[in-house]
Amino acid sequence: MAALNRALTYCSNIHPGESWADIMHNLNSHALDVKQQLGGDAAFPLGLRIAHQAAQEVDDAAIAQFQQWCKQHNAYLLTINGFPYGTFHETRVKENVYLPDWRERERVEYSKRLGDLAVALQPDAKRISISTVPIAFKPAFKDSDWATACSHVLEVAEHFQQLTKQHGIELVLAIEPEPECVLETTEEAIEFFQRLNLPSHLKTHVGLCFDCCHQAVEFETATECLARIKAAGITIGKVQVSSALKASGLEIEKLLAFDEPVYLHQAVARCSANGALQRFADLPEFARALANGQQFDECRVHFHIPIFCEHLGEVGSTQDFLIELLPLLDTDTPLEVETYSFKAIPEHLRHGSISENIARELTWVGNLLADKAS
Repeated sequence: MAALNRALTYCSNIHPGESWADIMHNLNSHALDVKQQLGGDAAFPLGLRIAHQAAQEVDDAAIAQFQQWCKQHNAYLLTINGFPYGTFHETRVKENVYLPDWRERERVEYSKRLGDLAVALQPDAKRISISTVPIAFKPAFKDSDWATACSHVLEVAEHFQQLTKQHGIELVLAIEPEPECVLETTEEAIEFFQRLNLPSHLKTHVGLCFDCCHQAVEFETATECLARIKAAGITIGKVQVSSALKASGLEIEKLLAFDEPVYLHQAVARCSANGALQRFADLPEFARALANGQQFDECRVHFHIPIFCEHLGEVGSTQDFLIELLPLLDTDTPLEVETYSFKAIPEHLRHGSISENIARELTWVGNLLADKAS
Protein backbone atom coordinates (compact mmCIF):
# COMPACT_ATOMS: atom_id res chain seq x y z
CA MET A 1 0.00 0.00 0.00
CA ALA A 2 1.25 3.47 -0.84
CA ALA A 3 2.35 5.55 2.15
CA LEU A 4 -0.35 7.97 3.31
CA ASN A 5 -0.15 11.25 5.18
CA ARG A 6 -3.43 10.46 6.94
CA ALA A 7 -4.80 7.90 9.39
CA LEU A 8 -6.53 4.90 7.80
CA THR A 9 -7.85 1.92 9.72
CA TYR A 10 -10.70 -0.59 9.71
CA CYS A 11 -13.53 -1.02 12.19
CA SER A 12 -13.24 -4.09 14.39
CA ASN A 13 -17.03 -4.56 14.38
CA ILE A 14 -16.40 -7.00 11.54
CA HIS A 15 -15.19 -9.44 14.23
CA PRO A 16 -17.73 -11.05 16.60
CA GLY A 17 -17.38 -10.52 20.34
CA GLU A 18 -18.82 -8.35 23.10
CA SER A 19 -16.24 -8.77 25.89
CA TRP A 20 -12.86 -7.13 26.46
CA ALA A 21 -11.27 -10.57 26.11
CA ASP A 22 -12.89 -10.80 22.67
CA ILE A 23 -11.38 -7.45 21.70
CA MET A 24 -7.88 -8.55 22.66
CA HIS A 25 -8.39 -11.89 20.92
CA ASN A 26 -9.44 -10.11 17.71
CA LEU A 27 -6.45 -7.79 17.89
CA ASN A 28 -4.12 -10.76 18.14
CA SER A 29 -5.97 -12.95 15.64
CA HIS A 30 -6.91 -10.41 12.99
CA ALA A 31 -5.45 -6.92 13.42
CA LEU A 32 -1.89 -8.21 13.55
CA ASP A 33 -2.52 -10.32 10.46
CA VAL A 34 -3.86 -7.27 8.60
CA LYS A 35 -0.91 -5.17 9.75
CA GLN A 36 1.55 -7.81 8.56
CA GLN A 37 -0.12 -8.10 5.17
CA LEU A 38 0.07 -4.33 4.66
CA GLY A 39 3.75 -4.19 5.58
CA GLY A 40 5.60 -0.96 6.20
CA ASP A 41 7.00 0.57 9.36
CA ALA A 42 4.28 3.10 10.16
CA ALA A 43 2.31 2.80 13.39
CA PHE A 44 -0.96 0.93 12.80
CA PRO A 45 -4.13 2.82 13.83
CA LEU A 46 -6.96 0.89 15.48
CA GLY A 47 -10.69 1.38 15.10
CA LEU A 48 -12.15 -0.47 18.08
CA ARG A 49 -15.76 -1.42 18.50
CA ILE A 50 -16.21 -1.48 22.30
CA ALA A 51 -19.57 -2.95 23.32
CA HIS A 52 -21.24 -2.07 26.62
CA GLN A 53 -20.10 -5.37 28.14
CA ALA A 54 -16.47 -4.71 27.25
CA ALA A 55 -16.67 -1.12 28.45
CA GLN A 56 -17.84 -2.32 31.86
CA GLU A 57 -15.13 -4.98 32.10
CA VAL A 58 -12.12 -2.75 31.45
CA ASP A 59 -10.08 -2.08 34.58
CA ASP A 60 -6.62 -0.65 35.23
CA ALA A 61 -4.98 -3.98 34.43
CA ALA A 62 -6.78 -4.21 31.07
CA ILE A 63 -5.80 -0.64 30.22
CA ALA A 64 -2.15 -1.39 31.00
CA GLN A 65 -2.36 -4.59 28.94
CA PHE A 66 -3.73 -2.68 25.94
CA GLN A 67 -1.09 0.03 26.17
CA GLN A 68 1.65 -2.59 26.36
CA TRP A 69 0.16 -4.42 23.37
CA CYS A 70 0.17 -1.20 21.34
CA LYS A 71 3.76 -0.47 22.31
CA GLN A 72 4.86 -3.99 21.43
CA HIS A 73 3.13 -4.01 18.04
CA ASN A 74 3.54 -0.34 17.05
CA ALA A 75 -0.18 0.44 17.10
CA TYR A 76 -2.45 3.09 18.59
CA LEU A 77 -6.12 3.80 19.22
CA LEU A 78 -7.52 6.11 16.54
CA THR A 79 -11.28 5.86 16.95
CA ILE A 80 -14.01 3.98 18.82
CA ASN A 81 -17.25 2.59 17.43
CA GLY A 82 -19.85 3.18 20.14
CA PHE A 83 -22.85 2.54 17.88
CA PRO A 84 -23.93 -1.06 18.70
CA TYR A 85 -24.45 -1.30 22.46
CA GLY A 86 -24.99 -5.06 22.63
CA THR A 87 -24.72 -8.20 20.50
CA PHE A 88 -23.87 -7.42 16.88
CA HIS A 89 -23.24 -10.80 15.24
CA GLU A 90 -24.83 -14.22 14.72
CA THR A 91 -28.27 -13.30 16.05
CA ARG A 92 -31.09 -11.03 14.91
CA VAL A 93 -29.87 -7.43 15.21
CA LYS A 94 -32.10 -5.48 12.78
CA GLU A 95 -33.63 -2.31 14.34
CA ASN A 96 -32.43 -3.34 17.82
CA VAL A 97 -28.98 -2.06 16.85
CA TYR A 98 -30.16 1.48 17.73
CA LEU A 99 -31.12 0.54 21.29
CA PRO A 100 -30.67 2.04 23.74
CA ASP A 101 -31.07 5.23 21.70
CA TRP A 102 -30.56 8.86 22.66
CA ARG A 103 -33.83 9.03 24.58
CA GLU A 104 -32.44 6.65 27.20
CA ARG A 105 -30.00 7.06 30.09
CA GLU A 106 -28.16 3.88 29.13
CA ARG A 107 -26.94 5.51 25.91
CA VAL A 108 -25.70 8.54 27.85
CA GLU A 109 -23.78 6.54 30.45
CA TYR A 110 -22.33 4.18 27.85
CA SER A 111 -21.10 7.11 25.74
CA LYS A 112 -19.54 8.82 28.76
CA ARG A 113 -17.81 5.59 29.68
CA LEU A 114 -16.35 5.31 26.18
CA GLY A 115 -14.97 8.84 26.55
CA ASP A 116 -13.34 7.85 29.84
CA LEU A 117 -11.82 4.78 28.21
CA ALA A 118 -10.57 6.72 25.18
CA VAL A 119 -8.35 9.02 27.22
CA ALA A 120 -7.18 6.12 29.41
CA LEU A 121 -6.35 3.71 26.61
CA GLN A 122 -4.48 6.26 24.47
CA PRO A 123 -3.25 9.00 26.83
CA ASP A 124 -0.98 10.60 24.22
CA ALA A 125 -3.70 10.99 21.56
CA LYS A 126 -4.52 14.38 20.11
CA ARG A 127 -8.05 13.54 19.01
CA ILE A 128 -10.34 10.50 19.30
CA SER A 129 -13.79 10.20 17.75
CA ILE A 130 -16.54 7.99 19.16
CA SER A 131 -19.32 7.14 16.69
CA THR A 132 -22.89 6.68 17.85
CA VAL A 133 -26.46 6.06 16.71
CA PRO A 134 -28.39 8.66 14.65
CA ILE A 135 -30.63 9.58 17.63
CA ALA A 136 -33.13 6.74 17.14
CA PHE A 137 -34.93 4.48 14.69
CA LYS A 138 -37.29 6.85 12.86
CA PRO A 139 -40.55 4.84 13.18
CA ALA A 140 -40.15 4.76 16.99
CA PHE A 141 -39.40 8.49 17.45
CA LYS A 142 -41.89 11.27 18.20
CA ASP A 143 -41.45 15.05 18.04
CA SER A 144 -41.93 15.16 21.80
CA ASP A 145 -38.74 13.07 22.18
CA TRP A 146 -36.49 15.82 20.83
CA ALA A 147 -36.00 17.65 24.13
CA THR A 148 -34.75 14.54 25.92
CA ALA A 149 -32.53 13.40 23.06
CA CYS A 150 -30.89 16.82 22.67
CA SER A 151 -30.32 17.25 26.41
CA HIS A 152 -28.67 13.82 26.53
CA VAL A 153 -26.32 14.63 23.64
CA LEU A 154 -25.39 17.93 25.31
CA GLU A 155 -24.70 16.13 28.58
CA VAL A 156 -22.20 13.81 26.88
CA ALA A 157 -20.63 16.76 25.05
CA GLU A 158 -20.09 18.52 28.39
CA HIS A 159 -18.46 15.38 29.77
CA PHE A 160 -16.17 15.15 26.75
CA GLN A 161 -15.24 18.80 27.13
CA GLN A 162 -14.24 18.22 30.76
CA LEU A 163 -12.13 15.21 29.74
CA THR A 164 -10.45 17.33 27.08
CA LYS A 165 -9.62 19.97 29.68
CA GLN A 166 -8.14 17.36 32.00
CA HIS A 167 -6.21 15.27 29.48
CA GLY A 168 -5.61 17.50 26.47
CA ILE A 169 -7.28 15.02 24.11
CA GLU A 170 -10.08 16.34 21.92
CA LEU A 171 -13.01 13.94 22.09
CA VAL A 172 -15.71 14.01 19.41
CA LEU A 173 -19.12 12.38 19.69
CA ALA A 174 -19.62 11.47 16.03
CA ILE A 175 -23.31 10.93 15.22
CA GLU A 176 -23.79 8.62 12.26
CA PRO A 177 -26.76 9.28 9.91
CA GLU A 178 -28.33 6.11 8.56
CA PRO A 179 -31.33 5.25 6.36
CA GLU A 180 -34.67 4.92 8.19
CA CYS A 181 -33.30 6.75 11.24
CA VAL A 182 -34.11 10.14 12.76
CA LEU A 183 -30.95 11.47 11.12
CA GLU A 184 -30.96 9.98 7.65
CA THR A 185 -30.14 12.58 5.03
CA THR A 186 -27.53 15.34 5.11
CA GLU A 187 -30.43 17.81 5.32
CA GLU A 188 -31.75 16.11 8.47
CA ALA A 189 -28.27 16.09 10.01
CA ILE A 190 -27.88 19.84 9.41
CA GLU A 191 -31.35 20.50 10.86
CA PHE A 192 -30.40 18.51 13.95
CA PHE A 193 -27.32 20.62 14.62
CA GLN A 194 -29.44 23.73 14.22
CA ARG A 195 -31.89 22.30 16.76
CA LEU A 196 -29.07 21.28 19.10
CA ASN A 197 -27.62 24.81 18.96
CA LEU A 198 -24.28 23.87 20.49
CA PRO A 199 -22.64 26.57 22.63
CA SER A 200 -19.23 27.61 21.35
CA HIS A 201 -17.26 25.61 23.93
CA LEU A 202 -18.93 22.36 22.76
CA LYS A 203 -18.85 22.79 18.98
CA THR A 204 -15.81 20.57 18.49
CA HIS A 205 -17.18 17.84 20.76
CA VAL A 206 -20.22 16.86 18.68
CA GLY A 207 -19.92 16.13 14.98
CA LEU A 208 -20.75 13.57 12.34
CA CYS A 209 -19.53 10.12 11.53
CA PHE A 210 -19.95 10.30 7.76
CA ASP A 211 -20.73 6.80 6.50
CA CYS A 212 -20.30 6.68 2.73
CA CYS A 213 -22.56 3.65 2.28
CA HIS A 214 -25.43 5.38 4.07
CA GLN A 215 -25.29 8.63 2.14
CA ALA A 216 -24.87 6.85 -1.18
CA VAL A 217 -28.01 4.81 -0.42
CA GLU A 218 -29.82 8.15 -0.07
CA PHE A 219 -28.85 9.02 -3.68
CA GLU A 220 -26.80 11.93 -2.33
CA THR A 221 -23.78 13.38 -4.11
CA ALA A 222 -20.43 13.27 -2.31
CA THR A 223 -19.29 16.76 -3.34
CA GLU A 224 -22.60 18.35 -2.35
CA CYS A 225 -22.72 16.53 1.00
CA LEU A 226 -19.29 17.75 2.03
CA ALA A 227 -19.95 21.30 0.86
CA ARG A 228 -23.18 21.53 2.86
CA ILE A 229 -21.64 20.06 6.01
CA LYS A 230 -18.72 22.47 5.79
CA ALA A 231 -21.00 25.45 5.18
CA ALA A 232 -23.01 24.49 8.27
CA GLY A 233 -19.84 24.47 10.38
CA ILE A 234 -20.29 20.83 11.44
CA THR A 235 -17.25 18.78 12.51
CA ILE A 236 -16.63 15.49 10.71
CA GLY A 237 -15.29 13.25 13.46
CA LYS A 238 -14.45 10.46 11.05
CA VAL A 239 -15.45 9.02 7.69
CA GLN A 240 -16.51 5.40 7.50
CA VAL A 241 -15.30 4.14 4.14
CA SER A 242 -18.04 1.79 3.02
CA SER A 243 -19.95 0.81 -0.08
CA ALA A 244 -23.59 -0.14 -0.70
CA LEU A 245 -25.43 -2.30 -3.21
CA LYS A 246 -26.77 -0.62 -6.35
CA ALA A 247 -28.84 -2.01 -9.18
CA SER A 248 -30.82 -0.77 -12.14
CA GLY A 249 -33.09 -2.30 -14.74
CA LEU A 250 -33.24 -6.08 -14.73
CA GLU A 251 -30.59 -6.26 -11.98
CA ILE A 252 -32.96 -4.78 -9.38
CA GLU A 253 -34.65 -8.08 -8.49
CA LYS A 254 -31.20 -9.62 -7.88
CA LEU A 255 -30.93 -7.38 -4.79
CA LEU A 256 -33.47 -9.60 -3.03
CA ALA A 257 -30.83 -12.37 -2.81
CA PHE A 258 -29.06 -10.24 -0.19
CA ASP A 259 -31.92 -10.45 2.29
CA GLU A 260 -30.67 -12.18 5.45
CA PRO A 261 -31.88 -12.42 9.07
CA VAL A 262 -29.22 -10.52 11.04
CA TYR A 263 -28.98 -6.92 9.80
CA LEU A 264 -31.43 -4.31 8.60
CA HIS A 265 -31.01 -3.70 4.87
CA GLN A 266 -32.84 -0.46 4.16
CA ALA A 267 -33.56 0.24 0.50
CA VAL A 268 -34.10 3.49 -1.37
CA ALA A 269 -35.56 3.15 -4.87
CA ARG A 270 -36.13 5.73 -7.58
CA CYS A 271 -39.55 5.50 -9.22
CA SER A 272 -39.52 5.07 -12.98
CA ALA A 273 -42.57 7.30 -13.52
CA ASN A 274 -41.54 10.50 -11.74
CA GLY A 275 -38.04 10.03 -10.34
CA ALA A 276 -39.25 10.28 -6.73
CA LEU A 277 -37.38 8.34 -4.07
CA GLN A 278 -39.26 5.69 -2.12
CA ARG A 279 -37.82 4.28 1.11
CA PHE A 280 -38.18 0.78 2.53
CA ALA A 281 -37.15 -0.31 6.03
CA ASP A 282 -35.83 -3.69 4.86
CA LEU A 283 -35.59 -5.88 1.78
CA PRO A 284 -38.79 -7.91 2.43
CA GLU A 285 -40.77 -4.65 2.26
CA PHE A 286 -39.06 -3.78 -1.02
CA ALA A 287 -39.80 -7.26 -2.34
CA ARG A 288 -43.51 -6.73 -1.67
CA ALA A 289 -43.44 -3.48 -3.62
CA LEU A 290 -41.89 -5.27 -6.61
CA ALA A 291 -44.42 -8.10 -6.32
CA ASN A 292 -47.21 -5.52 -6.41
CA GLY A 293 -45.90 -4.22 -9.71
CA GLN A 294 -44.17 -1.02 -8.65
CA GLN A 295 -41.60 0.12 -11.21
CA PHE A 296 -38.16 1.50 -10.30
CA ASP A 297 -35.26 2.47 -12.52
CA GLU A 298 -32.62 2.17 -9.76
CA CYS A 299 -32.40 0.90 -6.19
CA ARG A 300 -29.69 1.15 -3.55
CA VAL A 301 -29.48 -1.06 -0.47
CA HIS A 302 -27.79 -0.63 2.90
CA PHE A 303 -25.45 -3.62 2.83
CA HIS A 304 -21.77 -2.99 3.53
CA ILE A 305 -19.87 -4.84 0.81
CA PRO A 306 -16.10 -4.91 0.19
CA ILE A 307 -15.15 -1.50 -1.12
CA PHE A 308 -12.83 -2.80 -3.84
CA CYS A 309 -15.87 -4.34 -5.61
CA GLU A 310 -17.20 -2.23 -8.45
CA HIS A 311 -19.63 -5.00 -9.34
CA LEU A 312 -20.55 -8.26 -7.60
CA GLY A 313 -21.40 -10.14 -10.77
CA GLU A 314 -25.15 -9.83 -10.28
CA VAL A 315 -25.51 -6.28 -8.95
CA GLY A 316 -23.37 -3.18 -8.76
CA SER A 317 -22.01 -1.05 -5.93
CA THR A 318 -21.73 2.59 -4.93
CA GLN A 319 -17.95 2.51 -5.23
CA ASP A 320 -18.11 5.63 -7.41
CA PHE A 321 -19.28 7.61 -4.36
CA LEU A 322 -16.02 6.70 -2.59
CA ILE A 323 -13.91 7.54 -5.62
CA GLU A 324 -15.48 11.00 -5.69
CA LEU A 325 -15.46 11.66 -1.94
CA LEU A 326 -12.16 10.39 -0.54
CA PRO A 327 -9.83 12.79 -2.41
CA LEU A 328 -11.98 15.74 -1.26
CA LEU A 329 -11.46 15.13 2.46
CA ASP A 330 -9.09 17.09 4.66
CA THR A 331 -6.00 15.01 5.36
CA ASP A 332 -6.62 15.16 9.11
CA THR A 333 -9.99 13.36 8.75
CA PRO A 334 -9.68 9.81 10.11
CA LEU A 335 -10.72 7.11 7.64
CA GLU A 336 -12.21 3.84 8.87
CA VAL A 337 -13.15 1.06 6.47
CA GLU A 338 -16.34 -0.59 7.72
CA THR A 339 -17.47 -3.81 6.07
CA TYR A 340 -19.05 -5.50 9.09
CA SER A 341 -21.49 -7.60 7.03
CA PHE A 342 -18.82 -9.57 5.14
CA LYS A 343 -20.11 -12.88 6.52
CA ALA A 344 -23.65 -12.01 5.43
CA ILE A 345 -22.67 -11.72 1.76
CA PRO A 346 -23.90 -14.76 -0.22
CA GLU A 347 -21.18 -17.38 0.04
CA HIS A 348 -20.52 -17.68 -3.69
CA LEU A 349 -19.56 -13.98 -3.74
CA ARG A 350 -17.02 -14.24 -0.90
CA HIS A 351 -13.35 -14.82 -1.71
CA GLY A 352 -10.47 -15.18 0.77
CA SER A 353 -10.31 -14.73 4.52
CA ILE A 354 -11.66 -11.76 6.44
CA SER A 355 -8.13 -10.52 7.13
CA GLU A 356 -7.18 -10.79 3.45
CA ASN A 357 -10.23 -8.79 2.45
CA ILE A 358 -9.60 -6.11 5.08
CA ALA A 359 -6.01 -5.70 3.89
CA ARG A 360 -7.21 -5.54 0.30
CA GLU A 361 -9.74 -2.83 1.21
CA LEU A 362 -7.14 -0.71 3.02
CA THR A 363 -4.76 -1.12 0.08
CA TRP A 364 -7.50 -0.02 -2.32
CA VAL A 365 -8.04 3.20 -0.33
CA GLY A 366 -4.31 3.88 -0.06
CA ASN A 367 -3.77 3.40 -3.78
CA LEU A 368 -6.76 5.57 -4.69
CA LEU A 369 -5.53 8.45 -2.56
CA ALA A 370 -1.95 8.07 -3.76
CA ASP A 371 -3.08 8.12 -7.40
CA LYS A 372 -5.21 11.22 -6.85
CA ALA A 373 -2.34 12.99 -5.07
CA SER A 374 0.20 12.30 -7.83
